[in-house]
Amino acid sequence: MLRKARMKYSREVVDGFRMRGQDVTRLESFSDAVFGFALTLLVVSLEVPRSFADLIDAMRGFPAFAVCFAMLAMLWNSHYKFSRRYGLDDGTTRFLTCVLLFIVLVYVYPLKFLFNLSINDMIFGNSAAVPVIKEGDLPMLLTIYGLGFAGVYLALTLLYLHAWRLRDALELSEIEKLDTRFGIYRLSSVVILGLIAAALALIRSFSAWAGLSYLLLFPILRGFRMIHQRRRATLIAGRRNLELYNAPAHAAQRNCRTGASPAAFVRRLCQTLNPSESAFHRNALQSEL
Repeated sequence: MLRKARMKYSREVVDGFRMRGQDVTRLESFSDAVFGFALTLLVVSLEVPRSFADLIDAMRGFPAFAVCFAMLAMLWNSHYKFSRRYGLDDGTTRFLTCVLLFIVLVYVYPLKFLFNLSINDMIFGNSAAVPVIKEGDLPMLLTIYGLGFAGVYLALTLLYLHAWRLRDALELSEIEKLDTRFGIYRLSSVVILGLIAAALALIRSFSAWAGLSYLLLFPILRGFRMIHQRRRATLIAGRRNLELYNAPAHAAQRNCRTGASPAAFVRRLCQTLNPSESAFHRNALQSEL
């Protein structure tokens, strides 16, 4: 269920996180195929332009296609990192992944429609390439987009919550637990913001703020990232200090087993330490001896 052999004996570590998902499973292959199909649905035109005017009309859709491509690529990368880090292939993971892929396929057309409407109108003005929509239908479009936006990230949040529930079985380290918790926090904030934007779109007096509310993602995610990096650095520093404190005693014990002089070992060890660390570790080591 947890790909135990790869999970327990994997030696590949990326940014302090042990990669438990070494091989590509059928679930990941299926996910890649669905994401590829979703990108195909975003293609500006499946037909080859027959005239220069048709080519210009097709090229007007490229900026919106680039934005939509980037958003789907970020979703794919989030799922890829989850699969690589945790290596889960149980029933719950398969179910939540299928939910994610279903929402992605449903989310594609509102995503394409909204960005074709907004970006093309902003860059090229009113043209034939811009989809037609009544002004009264725009709040409903933003609501559909907000619900789809929240839905895909909710599925990712549930996947990370499932990994957190299996943290003991996965044998997550303290750093890996910290990364998992903050991954849940960041994804949850995206879900909440998407729901808020969808709700604002339904309120006539606040519907104009529905689209602008997504700009809050940048400071929110940046804030989470800064807090996460600070706590991660503190945790890593604490581990290094603990290892540095325990290293002299362990090395002295090995030195005594080899028959060497403990006093000579202490002198050699203190020469390798900084002056501020030397006195502390000398006293600690002599107490061990």
